[in-house]
Amino acid sequence: MDNTSMCPGTDTSSRIIQAAEKLFAEQGFKETTMRQITTLADVNLAAVNYHFGSKKGLIHSVAEQSLTPLCEAIEEGLGRQEDGSGPELMELMKVLAVALVRVHHRNDYALAVLMRLLDHAYRPSQQDLQQFLRDQYGKRIAVFLHYLRENTTGLSESEFFWRLHFLIGSVIFTLSNMHALVELDQSTDQKDVEVEVILARMLPVICAGIQAKGHEH
Repeated sequence: MDNTSMCPGTDTSSRIIQAAEKLFAEQGFKETTMRQITTLADVNLAAVNYHFGSKKGLIHSVAEQSLTPLCEAIEEGLGRQEDGSGPELMELMKVLAVALVRVHHRNDYALAVLMRLLDHAYRPSQQDLQQFLRDQYGKRIAVFLHYLRENTTGLSESEFFWRLHFLIGSVIFTLSNMHALVELDQSTDQKDVEVEVILARMLPVICAGIQAKGHEH
C-alpha cells in the first residue's frame, strides 16, 4: 500500500477525504482503520474527529462525494427529457449510465467507493447508513424510481422490489469487479477498462431482465 501523503497542498479535510476514498475503495469500509487513514492523510486522529466527528461521519462525507454528483447527473438527464410522459426504459437506463460515468471520471476511486458503499449499505448492521441515505438522497432518487416503475406496470409491487434490487446488485457486482472481468474475457486484449463500454453491454440485459414476465406466487 502506498503510504505517501495525499495532496499535501490541499486543506486538512480534503486530504482526509482523499485518503479515506482511496483506502475504502481498495479495502472496504470495515477493513480500513482510522490509523491507516490518518497516516495516509498525514494528520492526527484529532483532526478527523474535529472535521467529521467519527469514522461514521467520515463515511457519510465520503458517500456525499459520489452520491451528490450521481444524483445531479440523474436530475440533469431527466430534466432534458422533452416528453412529459417520462422516458422509456432504455433511455432511463442511459441516464443512469451517464451518471455513473460522471462519478467514475471524478477521480480514480469514486466509482469503486460508490459500489462498495451500496454493497455496505445492504448489511443488516448498517441501519444508520441506510437512514442517512434515505434522508439525504431518498427524495432525489424518487423521480428516477417513479419513471422506472412506470416502465414496469405489469409487475406487482413485490416483483418490482426484487427487480430493482437485482438491477442494483448487477451494477454493484459488475462495476466492483470490472478489472477482473476484463482479465477473464479471453476474446479481447483490452487492458484499460472502459466503463462506458461495460455499461453499454449491461443496459440491454438489465432492460430485458426488468421487463421480463413476472414470477408471482
